[in-house]
Amino acid sequence: MATIFKTFLNNDITSTKTLLHEAIPLTGTIASGTYNAGGATTETWNGTNIKNYAHGMFQSVYDYPYLSSSANHIYDLSVGYASGSALSGTEGVDRTQQVKKINMYNTMAQVLAGFDVTGGIRQFDEDGSLKNTGDDPKLKNCIFINFARLLAKDEIKKGSFTIKIGTGSYANPKAVSARTTGLLVISDTGKQNDYRVNSPAGEYAILSATAGYNKNFTVPPACGLIFYQAGVVVLSSSIFQVGEPGVGMTSGRGILSASIVPGFPPTHMIQYRPDGLSITASLTGSSISSSCNYFRHRIYDMSFNNTTELNSTIHFCRINHNDFNYSANPTYLSASKIRVKNTTLDSPISYMTTVGLYSSDNELLAVAKLSEPLKKDPTNEMTIRVRLDY
Repeated sequence: MATIFKTFLNNDITSTKTLLHEAIPLTGTIASGTYNAGGATTETWNGTNIKNYAHGMFQSVYDYPYLSSSANHIYDLSVGYASGSALSGTEGVDRTQQVKKINMYNTMAQVLAGFDVTGGIRQFDEDGSLKNTGDDPKLKNCIFINFARLLAKDEIKKGSFTIKIGTGSYANPKAVSARTTGLLVISDTGKQNDYRVNSPAGEYAILSATAGYNKNFTVPPACGLIFYQAGVVVLSSSIFQVGEPGVGMTSGRGILSASIVPGFPPTHMIQYRPDGLSITASLTGSSISSSCNYFRHRIYDMSFNNTTELNSTIHFCRINHNDFNYSANPTYLSASKIRVKNTTLDSPISYMTTVGLYSSDNELLAVAKLSEPLKKDPTNEMTIRVRLDY
């Protein structure tokens, strides 16, 4: 009689995990310039691939005009600051959408940083050991980049993220100006084995400026965080502040290089808005959407590798010499005799074409097809490897 089922033993099943990576390059022209709707003065906010919402909490960037069925969501942008930030209590400024900005900061902090022992929301922290003497170790004024699941997949690969940001004038942000070095390069280089795990959203690392920063820093200055599984980048507003040479880098959070030019007005801020005002003025006096527009205008490019986690269960179907030498197919017999036997002394022969995996109550769960029929008789044994990916 044909053997129909054979039970797997514990050492017949094993599990593996494979990480697949894909390079994701994002040019700055997608964020600002490619799909402008009305010329140079409006390209930063009227791009047909930029979607703003009535709630005004964030804006979405697409790779094509978002009303098209071909458009793919790339990432969301937003800004916010903590309720304890100096911006939230600055006198004499127009604190536009202050409640929304504080709510955005708190929302992101709850998800990515969690709560402390008192139930309060933790603020983003770059690790005080990497900051300058006298600096607040907390990130209180932030720009948020939330990558779409379509791009980030299961997570961003550690050590692969880079963003280049223009620090020149607003009219030409990617050029070298009298006060800055042109492009500020921020990355998580070397963070493959240097990351934190105390976030409710998974693993995260500290972003550092790797080029274009003030050389008074003895180590590349920290300027943000990247949360790998969440696919979120949190940037400090200090990336748009200039640190003057010679002041010891203890009086401010500016990380940009500067050149002292006779007659150039002293300032610790670059021209973040088209009216020449700074990132601080934008965070307090502009809507979230407008602040995101100004930031998009300065993105030169971004790149990272995503990660797809492929889990597999491998079943080793071990077929002994006396297993599966018969077939349950009714056509295997003719007049109660095996068709492949010419005499009673001939060995039974079967040809295996399919492997079925069954549950404990003999319910068929999965079917694996062989590339070609395999001949089986009492003189041979074999092991068939079946892999289930999910």
